[in-house]
Amino acid sequence: MEIIARIETDFPTKFGLPRQSRLINALRGTIVFEPKYRNVDAIRGLEDFSHIWLLWQFSEVRDEQCHPTVRPPRLGGNMHMGVFATRSPFRPNRIGLSCVEILGIETDSPRGPLIHVAGIDMMSGTPIFDIKPYIPYCDSIPDAKSGFTAQIKGTNLDVNFECQMPNDMSDSQLLAIKKILASDPRPRYHDDETRIYGFDYAEWTIRFSVLGDMVKVMSIERKEGL
Repeated sequence: MEIIARIETDFPTKFGLPRQSRLINALRGTIVFEPKYRNVDAIRGLEDFSHIWLLWQFSEVRDEQCHPTVRPPRLGGNMHMGVFATRSPFRPNRIGLSCVEILGIETDSPRGPLIHVAGIDMMSGTPIFDIKPYIPYCDSIPDAKSGFTAQIKGTNLDVNFECQMPNDMSDSQLLAIKKILASDPRPRYHDDETRIYGFDYAEWTIRFSVLGDMVKVMSIERKEGL
């Protein structure tokens, strides 16, 4: 398979990313086609759709060995499930699947056509293999069963900023950070109230700790060199 595009997002690393697409609609990204596929004819008609499927590569998974079972973090990392009953990146073919919302399409960019999307769950630079339109009449299954994920409840922690906010941070970026932290980006098997976590978002590094149902944001600092 050929890489047709890459996505640009505010996440240089995978820590802090939502565990699924569309969980945090405030997270935005831009799909940039590879030179070979920068042909506006290839996306003709896509402007009439509201959402698209992205097939992409778990490019940061370095473990080449694949096991028949994995331990989903959402189950605390203690229960084994068959790899094909999960969305774990540790699978025979490192392919991810995301549904994202189209915010807009540029057709006259110097880099070729650009697709601006919302609800991303991919780090910047993630290779994309294919783009397909989301079609409600066949893609939506309201009465579908969700297996072991049915017992997983969404997390909504309180977020308390104990630091000064950067003056140049936009409202949309602040909202995205709040939603990321409220969803608890830590691995499910981490429950150390003394530990300080950190992740990079856009030009900042956010450091935080979790005390019960409260996220304490310790600092938001501009990354070195920016």
